[in-house]
Amino acid sequence: MSEERSNNFIEDIIEKDIADGKHGGRVHTRFPPEPNGFLHIGHAKSICLNFGLARRFGGKCNLRFDDTNPAKEKADYVASIKEDIKWLGFEWAEEHFASDYFEQLYQYALQLIRDGHAYVDDASAEEIARLKGTPTEPGKESPCRNRSVEENLDLFERMRKGEFREGEKVLRAKIDMASPNMHLRDPLMYRIKFAHHHRTGDNWCIYPMYDFAHGQSDSMEAITHSICTLEFVVHRPLYDWFIEKLNIFPSKQYEFARLNLSYTVMSKRKLLQLVEEKIVDGWDDPRMPTISAFRRRGYTPASIRDFCEKVGVQRRDNMIDVSLLEYCIREDLNKTATRVMAVLDPVKLVISNYPENSFEEMETDNNPEDPSAGTRKVPFGRELYIEREDFMENPPKKFFRLAVGNMVRLKSAYIVKCENFEKDADGNITVIYCSYIPESRSSQDTSGLKVKGTIHWLSAAHAKQAEVRLYDRLFLTENPAGEEADFRELVNPDSLQVIPDAMIEPSLAEAKPGDRFQFMRKGYFCADMDSREGKPVFNRTVTLKDTWAKMAGKG
Repeated sequence: MSEERSNNFIEDIIEKDIADGKHGGRVHTRFPPEPNGFLHIGHAKSICLNFGLARRFGGKCNLRFDDTNPAKEKADYVASIKEDIKWLGFEWAEEHFASDYFEQLYQYALQLIRDGHAYVDDASAEEIARLKGTPTEPGKESPCRNRSVEENLDLFERMRKGEFREGEKVLRAKIDMASPNMHLRDPLMYRIKFAHHHRTGDNWCIYPMYDFAHGQSDSMEAITHSICTLEFVVHRPLYDWFIEKLNIFPSKQYEFARLNLSYTVMSKRKLLQLVEEKIVDGWDDPRMPTISAFRRRGYTPASIRDFCEKVGVQRRDNMIDVSLLEYCIREDLNKTATRVMAVLDPVKLVISNYPENSFEEMETDNNPEDPSAGTRKVPFGRELYIEREDFMENPPKKFFRLAVGNMVRLKSAYIVKCENFEKDADGNITVIYCSYIPESRSSQDTSGLKVKGTIHWLSAAHAKQAEVRLYDRLFLTENPAGEEADFRELVNPDSLQVIPDAMIEPSLAEAKPGDRFQFMRKGYFCADMDSREGKPVFNRTVTLKDTWAKMAGKG
């Protein structure tokens, strides 16, 4: 019997609102990304929360693009965000853009000016910042603060018409220059920007600031629960102030802790540096924390959703160990991934007493965790490839793989005994010679022999070549963003190892990008989009066990 899940604090709030009949018991959330980059795992938490709440309470969740900064936003980012949300398994009730509301927001600004709650300021950004004061000292009022309503209306309309240069005028809310909350010290509502917008073109040259656009957009969509991360706690009084002064639908903001993941940076600025400085190979490089990167690496939507559920919703920031995310993907792929054989560092094994030019097919389970997955046949012959690490010339005690005189079982095939081996001039093992026990075939074994080791293998005559990319954590330290050193100096030099000539089962040569497998004894892998006919490429999603925990003394 599964343990009953307890509510998080936002679910408690929603349940009380429904019980009180607030908004007629209606639940309407929204996910409001800015289309200025690719979504990362932190956004996945917000997506799962907002869409999950709507799903749980029979409500709706909107997708709204916060496209109020035309200099940084692109239609390509809009498309990638939609793809990520759908891939995670969610559908939005309504699709909106903040730019849909530009005219209405402009009218709201005029209303605030007429009511004496906003004014046009001529001061520069530097002067405005200087006059704002400090958290312990009150600010000073701008000389423009007491302009007449008529003058403010005239100047704001002329701002819209493009009569002033960028930075020459701004529109500010008139609140309280002595407020202990710096966000209430006459915050900016509009600035001038002569930049082409990806949707409205050149129709506008003034654009609303986030704090002015966000709450009003929520209100226009009648959002009941506007859920933000903790850094917006200090913005909430301003959110409420605008709604109150405009006397519009009273959307309410609630805050939760953003996701901080170990061995990762989440700052868009830092992620952009990684891309632009070619430390990684783009936004979907499988070492990046973007959703598109996790998808390319082989993570499943179910594993990401499970991770977000396990992380939960907190009121305080904390660091989540990336090993929890890796645990979630292992759990999922263990149940679903087909087991296959791949040899990453091949050395030839010859079965001396096996008939030459003779082959047979060995039956092996596709997934022992799922009997319905069935079986497949793998070709077997006299010459095989095995992993180089599965043989030792001078083995230590309790080495249960191949050494002269040792016996092992070849997975789903026969027991073999190592007889001898050959080396090249540099001392490298080139060929291992074994004999096999004909009566020891798996599922038909009558040999009576018991061996402690089982290794995987490939028929040398049938194996195909592949490129295998071994991805690991991008950073060496748990909190690269919090270290004194430049985060770029903390990059793990072994975060990517490329094996150009690994050997794989013949069936894997037909794998399609996104197909997921467990390479027996090696980890979980995913076919990459770089795959070409005759040259498949596989990305390691995750190792079979948490190797980092062992290095850190955690296991």
